Amino acid sequence: MKMALESLEALLKVAERRSITDEPMLLWLKRLKDAMYAILDMMDDFEADTEPITEPSPRKFSFKKYLAIMIPCLIVGPKITMANKMETMREDLEVITEQHKKFRLWEDTNANEPKVTDIRETTSIMETHVVGRTMAEEEILASLSENMQKEITILPICGIGGLGKSTLAKMVYNNSKFKEYSQVWVYVSQIFDLKKIGNSIISQLSMEVKESEYITMQMIHNCLQKLLADKKILIVLDDLWEGEQLQLKSLIDMLQIGKGSNVVVIVTTRDDVIAEKNCTIQPYKLAPLSDEMCWSIIKQKSSFESRDDKEQLEEIGKVIAMKCCGVALAANSLGHMMQSKKPSEWESVRDSNIWNSSSSTDPTSLQVLPSLKLSYSVMPSYLKLCFAYCAIFPKGHKIAKHDLILQWVSLGFSTWELGERCISHLLGLSFLEHSKSPSVSLYCVPYAIECILLSSNYCKVTKYVVHIFEVHKMQDTEMRV
Repeated sequence: MKMALESLEALLKVAERRSITDEPMLLWLKRLKDAMYAILDMMDDFEADTEPITEPSPRKFSFKKYLAIMIPCLIVGPKITMANKMETMREDLEVITEQHKKFRLWEDTNANEPKVTDIRETTSIMETHVVGRTMAEEEILASLSENMQKEITILPICGIGGLGKSTLAKMVYNNSKFKEYSQVWVYVSQIFDLKKIGNSIISQLSMEVKESEYITMQMIHNCLQKLLADKKILIVLDDLWEGEQLQLKSLIDMLQIGKGSNVVVIVTTRDDVIAEKNCTIQPYKLAPLSDEMCWSIIKQKSSFESRDDKEQLEEIGKVIAMKCCGVALAANSLGHMMQSKKPSEWESVRDSNIWNSSSSTDPTSLQVLPSLKLSYSVMPSYLKLCFAYCAIFPKGHKIAKHDLILQWVSLGFSTWELGERCISHLLGLSFLEHSKSPSVSLYCVPYAIECILLSSNYCKVTKYVVHIFEVHKMQDTEMRV
């Protein structure tokens, strides 16, 4: 059974990525996780009941365990029950395992992995009205002006999904400062494909109608060497997720092979670690919008000024804007959704905890949650488990770093060193943030991220984590008795 679990665990990474847009896959994934958690619980019980006992003492064990040690026949019945449970679960697992073949999943596949259609693909076309990012644009342009003396200049824009990183990159891309530059916009996405990026750059610089299809990196390098030589070029790499340093080094090397070229690269990413490792200028950390800015977006998207009942809706709308927590994507989605809503429906939105809603019928969740869930979906499994554990803390709770890592270690989620890395990674992804407390060792889960912890698709992980926490707590209490 352990072998079956190990095989299925290898499929989870692929399945979770596909489940973002594939509902049948999401259903299969939920069934698999339910079965895995049930089996893990059963295995924990089995291992606890079969632990070697050297010196039985009623003070060290519960009365039930003490009797079982002293009178072995009392444990025969439970062992038979456990065997029956294992047989039933093995059969269930075989059924679920067989189902995965229908989805054509293979362990550790890359080239053959079915691609998720990404509805988030961006272009350089500017939105009609952009709220609250003029100062950020000016700061980035000033930073570039001071540092564009090198052959290649790389400035990352980082921040949580939905803040407006791509919008800010578009503002810089379309600024008159770069009118003399050849310009390239590449949407990178989760699936990092160096050849695809290279071919896209070649197509845009050579103005080919059809995207070039050079099949080897040498062919791409030869072509870029000619196209980049003695030119001023602005390249935007939007939505970069790849964290493998060798891959990123190959990308940077590819962009600076043109002799005498002046290449400016703007990178947008959600991961601070990626930003810090791949820059020639200090990365620009994009801050959330103010409540007033979110309210301006909602008014714009909901055609607020043309409404006859706008005075009645003013205060309601401001409260709704606060719920956006500075996330532009949320404000856009809410504003669009409420465009034709009655005052009573505005009140309903205000009074509901819309960020905790993850129903597939909720139009706001459909646009906001996928943006955040993408960041979650690419986390390593150990990091997902550590993050899900944060669900046991009350909303707004200040989490002490030392205590949090200690709990992860005691539950077997990580080692101390790995726990330190998990904290850094979650901070980099903005899934944890520094508390406003003077102590730098206190963290809290941003309100906008809590929707992931409370999402129906991840509540099973959270439930399992809480269950483990309760079991360890009970065992600790029992040992003290």
